[in-house]
Amino acid sequence: MTDRGELTTTRAALVAEYLDGLGVAYEIVEHEATVSALGEARVAHLPPWQVAKTVVLHDGDAYVIAVIPASERLDLGKLREVLSSSRQLRLASEDEIAREFPQLDVGAVPPFGPMAPTAEVIDRGLLEVERVLCAAGDHRHSLLVDPREIVRITSARTADICED
Repeated sequence: MTDRGELTTTRAALVAEYLDGLGVAYEIVEHEATVSALGEARVAHLPPWQVAKTVVLHDGDAYVIAVIPASERLDLGKLREVLSSSRQLRLASEDEIAREFPQLDVGAVPPFGPMAPTAEVIDRGLLEVERVLCAAGDHRHSLLVDPREIVRITSARTADICED
């Protein structure tokens, strides 16, 4: 765990300040660098279904954030249906994410602001646990947070958006 005072120069500090401003309880987890939600699960010694994977998608001119358990794969068809979205909905490329969200590490986009769009849809499976681990903006920090708080602060819809 990390003392908030030690975060002053990290991207995670901005995310922590954002959550503080909204009155959201969280715990910062400092860990070795990871490049995936499954990697975060491994270094945090948590089951992958308790780790939130933020998926950045591109839909025409807008970016869409979906959040699913790290153990699952996103079903684009289900997500399109939930969002009543066009066929233009697709995974954003790493280059697009780097260009559009330069203040975040690619692969470490949190499911809530302030530096990227907030989650629009969260897989309902994540609501079955007390706390989920999610990215905090860089590859060395994650946040443990109540998934219901993520829904509250983002006004995200909950739905089954994972592949069967």
